[in-house]
Amino acid sequence: MKKLIYLLTVIVLFSCNTKEVQEDYLQYSENILDYQITPTKKFDKTGLMFSDQGAWFAFSFSDSTDITGYTGPFLMTQQNGVWASSSLVNLSIENNVWKSHSTTSYNSHLEQVYTSENLVLKQNLVFLSGHTAIINSTIKNIGKKPYTLTYQFKNNQLLADGLKLSATNNQLTINSSKTDAVGHLIFPKEIELKSTDSTYVSNKIIIDLKPNETKEITISQTFIFSEYSWDNEQTNIANTNFGNLLASRKSEKNSQIKSVVENRKSQFQKDQYAQVLAKAQLTLQNNWRIPAGEIKHEGLFPSYHYKWFNGFWSWDSWKHAVGLAYFNTDLAKKQIKLMFEFQNSDGFVADCVYRDTSIENHNYRDTKPPLSAWAVAKIYEKDKEIEFIKYMYPKLKLYHQFWYTKRDHDQDGLCEYGSTDGSLIAAKWESGMDNAIRFDNSKIVKNGENAYSIDQESVDLNAYLYAEKLYLAKLANVLTKTDEAKQYKKEAKTLKATIQSQFYDSEDGWFYDTTLDGKTFIKGEGSEGWTALWANAATQEQAEAVRIRMMNPKKFYTKVPFQTMSADHEKFNPLKGYWRGPNWLDQAYFGVKSLRNYGFDEDANKATIQILKGGEGILGKGKAIRENYHPLTGQGLNARNFSWSAAHIIMLLQKE
Repeated sequence: MKKLIYLLTVIVLFSCNTKEVQEDYLQYSENILDYQITPTKKFDKTGLMFSDQGAWFAFSFSDSTDITGYTGPFLMTQQNGVWASSSLVNLSIENNVWKSHSTTSYNSHLEQVYTSENLVLKQNLVFLSGHTAIINSTIKNIGKKPYTLTYQFKNNQLLADGLKLSATNNQLTINSSKTDAVGHLIFPKEIELKSTDSTYVSNKIIIDLKPNETKEITISQTFIFSEYSWDNEQTNIANTNFGNLLASRKSEKNSQIKSVVENRKSQFQKDQYAQVLAKAQLTLQNNWRIPAGEIKHEGLFPSYHYKWFNGFWSWDSWKHAVGLAYFNTDLAKKQIKLMFEFQNSDGFVADCVYRDTSIENHNYRDTKPPLSAWAVAKIYEKDKEIEFIKYMYPKLKLYHQFWYTKRDHDQDGLCEYGSTDGSLIAAKWESGMDNAIRFDNSKIVKNGENAYSIDQESVDLNAYLYAEKLYLAKLANVLTKTDEAKQYKKEAKTLKATIQSQFYDSEDGWFYDTTLDGKTFIKGEGSEGWTALWANAATQEQAEAVRIRMMNPKKFYTKVPFQTMSADHEKFNPLKGYWRGPNWLDQAYFGVKSLRNYGFDEDANKATIQILKGGEGILGKGKAIRENYHPLTGQGLNARNFSWSAAHIIMLLQKE
C-alpha cells in the first residue's frame, strides 16, 4: 500500500513539473509586444496588431474602458490593411461601470480582464485557423448577493470602406466591395441580431448570477476568401472546444519558443535573450499569411504594419525561411515554395508578388540576390526531409544558371545585377541595396532580349553565387547526384580564387565592386565588403584585414554595429539614406557570421550584444522590431514589425 501511495505521489509530482516546464517558455512572450490601440481612422498604424495561423486579419487591445471587447479586426484582406471598426464586437452590460481594465498578451493568445463593483469579465482571444478567431468571455458575480444583469452585443462605427453588414438570427455577414473575402460572426444561439448596412445590435439577454457564479459566452469571427469553404469552416467552429483550443495554442507556441530558447549559444543565456527570441518569433507569426488569390503557398509579409509591404519578396523570403527553420520547418518550406511559383522558364524568380494584383502588380522587372539555396540547405539541416530537396533542387539549379545566362555581360564567369526592362532603377533594386553609393555612377548595358546588366561586377553577388555553388553541391550529394556535386565544387574553387584576386583591395584591406573589366575598384566601404567572409570565400589574411575595419568605431563598430556603409564616408546619412548608413539586421548578421567563419568569436559575441543592446526597443518588452536602425543613435527607423530583422535576430543567437 505504501509503495502504491508513493508511486501515485511521484506521478502527480511529475505531472505538475511537466506542466510547469511546458508553460515556462511561453512566459518569455508575456506582453512582449504592446498591442494597445483604439483606432479612430481606417489606416491608423500607431499601434501593433496580433494575429496567428496565417490569418489575413488581426486584433489589438483597447486603451479605453468604453470598449468592452478587442479592437478591430484590422483587415489585411483589403486596401493593404484597414481597420473594420474600433470594435466590431462590443459586449455592453447595462448599468455597469468598469473601474479597471488589464491586458496580457502571449504568442498564443490575448487576455483581458474588466472589473466593476459587482462583476469581473474575462476575455480570451485565440485563432482557430487562418480564417477564424474565437473570443471566449466569462462574466462572474464577485459580489456577496445574487446579481441580475442585462447584456447585448453591438458594433462601434465602421471605419473601413465598402463594408456592408447583414444579420440572420445569430449570425452576422460582412461583405465588402473591396475584396472577395467575406466576414462571418457567429454568436450564441440565444442571440438574435438586427442590422443596417453599417450597424448591428442584438436582443437583450437577462441572466441571474449567484455569488461566484459565471456566465460563459463564445463568439467566432471569420474572414474567409472565396477559394475556401465556409461550410467546412462552420463545421470546424461548431466542433471546437474553446478550452482545448487554448491549451493547444499554448502548447504549440511553447514548443516553438522552446526550440529557439534551448538552441541559444552558450554566451546568450540571460532571460533578455530568451525574451527577444520570443519577440522575434511573434514578429514572424504576425506577418504570416495563408494562400489567397495569386498566392499558392503560405508565407510572410516583410511587415503588415507598412502599407507597401503587404506582399512577398524573394530575398526576404529566403531570409525568413532560415529564421523559421529554427522552429517551424513546415512554414519555412512553404515560404520558399511561394516565391518559386513565380519562376520563369529561364530560371528568373520575380522580385515581389501580391495576393491581389488589382492593388499592385507582381514585379518581374528584377529578381533579388541568390540566397535561396542557402535557405533550402538550412531547412534540410533541421529536418532532413529529402522530398523537399527533390522538389526544390531542379528549381534552384535553374535559378543559379539564370545568373550566368542573363547577368554575365562579358561571359567571364562573374555576374552583375541587372533588370529585365533595361531600367537602371530596377537593376539597383535587384541588388536589394537600392540606393547604395556603389551604384551612384552605374549605367545599364544590354546582354540580350529582356536581359540587362549594370556595368559593374559586384562582390556580394558573386560571393552569394560562390556560396550557392557549395550549397547546391551539398543538395546534389543528398540526392546522390555526385557528378553534379563535383562540378559545383569545381566551379566554386575557380570563383573563390577570382573573388580573392579581383574584388579585394590589399591597400585598403576591403572588398569592393569593380568595373566590368575588373581593373578598377568602385570605392566606398559598404556592407558588401564582408560578404566574401560570410561566404567563406576570403583568405585568412584578407579576413583579418577586413575585421580591422569592421571593428573600428569610426567606421563600422558603431552603437549598432555593422551598418550598410562606413560612418566616416562623406555620403553617410542614416536618416535619409536608406542603404546609405542605416543598420539593416541582415547585413549586421552577415557581418557577425563573417567574423565567426574566420575564428573571431570574441569579436562576434561582443558585436552581437552591442547590436541587440544598441537598437532601440530590440531588447525588452513593448516595442516592435524595426526595419533598420540608426547606427549612431540606435533610433528605430522605417517599418515596424519587420520580418527579416526578426529572422536575423534568431540567427544571431542560435547555434548552427
